[in-house]
Parts: sequence; structure tokens; C-alpha cells
Amino acid sequence: MATATYQRVRRKQLLREAEGYLDLATLFSDRWPLSSTLRDGLAQRTLDTLDNLQSTSGCKAMIAYLQGQALRLMERHQEAIYALEKSAELDPSNIHIWLALGWCYKRTGRLDLAIQSLEEAMSIDANQAIVYYNLACYWALACNAQHSLTYLTRAFQMDPTYRSLVAEERDFDPIREDPRFQLLTATVYETE
Repeated sequence: MATATYQRVRRKQLLREAEGYLDLATLFSDRWPLSSTLRDGLAQRTLDTLDNLQSTSGCKAMIAYLQGQALRLMERHQEAIYALEKSAELDPSNIHIWLALGWCYKRTGRLDLAIQSLEEAMSIDANQAIVYYNLACYWALACNAQHSLTYLTRAFQMDPTYRSLVAEERDFDPIREDPRFQLLTATVYETE
């Protein structure tokens, strides 16, 4: 019994350690991004830590998710997709997995799968503004202004802070000249 308890505690420690490395790599990345060397080093530490885990049915999905996130940080998107798909198969109700999958699919040129992933996330939890915002981005990249604007409107309704991201978001460049986009985002530019 003591061995089983020790193994369970050790698994939790290693999972927290792996998450900690990812947090260090991403926590302030929007303001103070790490060099790719430091970022990749922390991501590799995550992978190394996860390699020390004995996966049991209770943590396989989490291990695969963390592996996917580490690979995503290292810009190894195709490998990340493989790990994230495995995680989604094991834990299909985890919205974070679907968001990460969408992010990776976008970067491998598979907008169709990125959109499909976020639609899956929306079916799990329709109250997350980030899902609508990312769907708006992906539909804009697919040059479908109508779908993009529908999702962007919903994101703004749910969380008005997303308005401040639009001006710098390059994903909207394909529809930026659309009068409907300009009308929807006009208040963004007026308040800056």
C-alpha cells in the first residue's frame, strides 16, 4: 500500500513539475518573451519530466496534453498535433485540448481542422469567449467574413476586452477592408 501511495504522490509531483516548466515558458510571454533557446529548453525539460512518468489510465490524457503543449512551444506543430489528438481521444471533454489542437492545425495550414477543433470546444462549453474569438480569426483566414463577424460579435458580447486585440491581430487582415468588419470594430480604433 505504501508503494502505491508513493507512486501516486510521485506522479502528481512530476505532473506539477512538468506544468511548472510550461508555466515558466509562457507566463509572461506576451510582455517579455523568452528567447527561443530558453523557451525550447523549458519545453524540453517538460518532455524529459514527462518521460519519467509511469502513465496510468488516470493521467495518460494529461501527459499527452502536456507533451503536446511542450511540442507546440517548440514549434514542432505536427508532433504536437499527434500528442494532442491522443489527449483528445482520452479526454474529449477538455476544452483546452481542443483549443491547442486548433492552434496547431492553423499553423500547419489546416484551417478546416482548426475550425472543426474549435467547434468541438464550443460544443463542450459555449460560454468561452476565446473559442468565439479564435473561430473569428480562423474564419477570417479562410476569407469567410460572414462567419468571422458572427463569431467576433459573440466574442465581444461575452468579453469586451477582446476588442483591444483586433487592431494588432493579423488573422483579420483578409477581411479588414470589409465594411461590416470596419463597422463592428470601429469603436476599437476610436478608443485607442
